[in-house]
Amino acid sequence: MGSSRSNRGESRNALLSHFSFDPLYHNLNHASYGATPKPVQLRLRSLQDEVESCPDRFIRKSYPRLLNANRAAVADLLRVPLDTIVFVPNATTALNVILTNLEWHDDGKDEILFFSTIYGACGKTVDYVVDSRRGFVSSRSIPLVYPVEDADIVARFETAVHASRDEGRRPRLCVFDVVSSLPGVKFPFEAMTHKCKDLGVMSVIDGAQAIGMVDSKLDMIDPDFWFSNCHKWLYVPRACAVLYCPERNQHLLSATVPVSHGYVKKWLPTPRNHFVSNFQYTGTLDFSPYLCVIEALAWRREVVGGEERVQERCVALAKKGGQRVAEMLGTEVLDNKTGTMTNCAMTNVRLPIRVVATTNQRKEESCISGDASQAGRGEIPVIQGDKVDSVAQWMMDVLLEQYRTFIVVYGHGNHVYVRLSAQVYLDLGDFEWAGRTLGELCRRVAEREYLRNTLD
Repeated sequence: MGSSRSNRGESRNALLSHFSFDPLYHNLNHASYGATPKPVQLRLRSLQDEVESCPDRFIRKSYPRLLNANRAAVADLLRVPLDTIVFVPNATTALNVILTNLEWHDDGKDEILFFSTIYGACGKTVDYVVDSRRGFVSSRSIPLVYPVEDADIVARFETAVHASRDEGRRPRLCVFDVVSSLPGVKFPFEAMTHKCKDLGVMSVIDGAQAIGMVDSKLDMIDPDFWFSNCHKWLYVPRACAVLYCPERNQHLLSATVPVSHGYVKKWLPTPRNHFVSNFQYTGTLDFSPYLCVIEALAWRREVVGGEERVQERCVALAKKGGQRVAEMLGTEVLDNKTGTMTNCAMTNVRLPIRVVATTNQRKEESCISGDASQAGRGEIPVIQGDKVDSVAQWMMDVLLEQYRTFIVVYGHGNHVYVRLSAQVYLDLGDFEWAGRTLGELCRRVAEREYLRNTLD
């Protein structure tokens, strides 16, 4: 069952051949794990072969030199000093480094602020810090249900800071996104960073989806901490992330995760550039992805036309593709009135699924669409609010197993949405295929196929 196709004939994008996808697979979920062009994959494998030929020579001699060259490439891209940039495996590790290093006042008034749309692993990291430093630090979630205007988001943050202080708390830092994961929308990170400075709150920017997708000139933004996954939108192999810490805050990050050879006891003098040397080697890992940044940037420049071209192409396709899918389903793209939420390479489209608090009669289990001209025409499924997560999981499983794709399905603000990623290897035809596929899948939900609990 399903409209999975026998070939990728619908896509006319020549750049698709630069990637290693299964010919039957539509990668509409680049945001989760990224993808690496074949030339960059070859660089990765050549590095792995080199280290196997003589591990000691490579790890002790070649690796530090190559690491510094790739750090320099990222520093140039972000327009920051070389000694403010280090690599870690992923964005979650970066946040762990920051939050587990910070020292909290013993009066118990310190507070971590974050928005309710925080990435799940980051939210758990905040929970862990609060739990493990019980009595020293607390947390405060700022509720956020989209669509919301950027100015309102900043105003809610300011209100939360004042509320914290009115309650006798000390708002030490705020964790916020560049582009949020769910929903996949552009966050007003520049305005938030400025507001943090005004209010005396440290800015911890989760840019997991930033580098390679959104212009990130950190010299202009000047956050207290910033991190981003290079293995997502920059096309670096997994796992590679960059952690930026300005010199003024480097003394706060005394240990890596895990703590390793670079740690210096606090009562001993700290060597110059300790921040960089501390993160250079944190135990035996495959550091090859860290050494592929230069090749990834070269591919973007030589094949696609450079950073601006890559970003413009992806954002434009996300906007156009999202609107097309919404038209096919008879719904709309999640955006605010000023259109700032969609200034990124992801788009969120509401599914023609009605969410209700309770279902009193069988006739409420489906309703007739008011516009039979749309692709989602016919019965619109109605599901109870407490069933959204399970139905969404069923839909994602079916998409992966039967339609040879993966599209994130999630509930937000009493609606069900899908998040679609645009990329240089996709074109409008891929989004139109997604629209047809999602329309068919919604009809299967209307038939309550998810209750069979089978993917046969």
